[in-house]
Amino acid sequence: MNLDDFSDLIQRPDGGVRRDAEERRERLTVPPGALGRLDELGEWLSAAQQSVPVRAVEQPRLVLFAGDHGVAELGVSGRPAGGAYELVRAVLDGASPAAVLARRFSVPTRIVDVSLDCDPELLPESVVRHRVRRGSGRIDVEDAMTVEEAEQAIRLGMAVADEEADSGTDLVVLGDLSVGGTTAAATLVAALCGTDASVVTGRGGAGIDDLAWMRKCAAIRDALRRARPVLGDQVELLAASGGADLAAMTGFLLQSAVRRMPVILDGVVSAACALVAQRAAFRAPDWWLAGQVSGEPAQTKALDRMALTPLLDHGVTVGEGSGALLALPLVRAAAALAAELPEREPEKAGGEEEAEGAAAVDGA
Repeated sequence: MNLDDFSDLIQRPDGGVRRDAEERRERLTVPPGALGRLDELGEWLSAAQQSVPVRAVEQPRLVLFAGDHGVAELGVSGRPAGGAYELVRAVLDGASPAAVLARRFSVPTRIVDVSLDCDPELLPESVVRHRVRRGSGRIDVEDAMTVEEAEQAIRLGMAVADEEADSGTDLVVLGDLSVGGTTAAATLVAALCGTDASVVTGRGGAGIDDLAWMRKCAAIRDALRRARPVLGDQVELLAASGGADLAAMTGFLLQSAVRRMPVILDGVVSAACALVAQRAAFRAPDWWLAGQVSGEPAQTKALDRMALTPLLDHGVTVGEGSGALLALPLVRAAAALAAELPEREPEKAGGEEEAEGAAAVDGA
């Protein structure tokens, strides 16, 4: 598998349609600039949809890729190693922030178990049927998985993207359910941006103390020694220093761009996968929005590299797609305003106004 092949398959959103959307915006009754970034969002959606005026976002979907990471055994996470099952269970039971928001916004949720470290019988068949492996390796001392497993995970993500596009999903809110995932994500970002471990090490969604932060920084430092020699091959990089769930998200992002399906990114894990995908196809980020600032330094570095500006900064660190879900109403509002605000009446030429005035005088 060569992810560079995606570079020829992915095209940018239609530039001509975007210009038409910009011209239409100039004709609206609300002055240009008065709606701030909502104007930009509406024009971006128009180009993605190839439609002026833009269509409403009618069938969004929350897609969550789930997996456990062996590096969590080092105490680098605020959650116990192998605890991603509990995150999945909370979403299924409607008891997590992401589940509450998705329910409130009427957004259906899809969970894809890529590498959970639990018995498959504990979860519904619809969740576990695509599992690639049980957990991912401890990236500070071993590969996260084999290259063959990485390819399988990438193809899984591509298949999920195709299924969503074929079912009519018009916007994806992308998130992860992982323990140890931010450590793997920070490793990928540091490797791709050429930075040290301390620059990208954050405290994760659950929060960690200073000692755990130091352990996490050391784990990323050691993992970087394994990542840097394989930077030239994205599949090998994901196999060495990512995880099966991250590989699946990377494949999902690339295939979503091929299928012209916009995606809202959530936190550092989706940002890291997006950065790997950008390395393979430089046009792909034009199909993504950064939903929110997670507070993770690796996310900030990845988004800067892709020139993506987050829509929200509310200090939400819980992950699981929650921050991206909060950005969804903003995107929907941008589409509604761009589509439904009336256009100004065209100004009449001076000659026409004089002729009408003369006619009114003669009639009097």
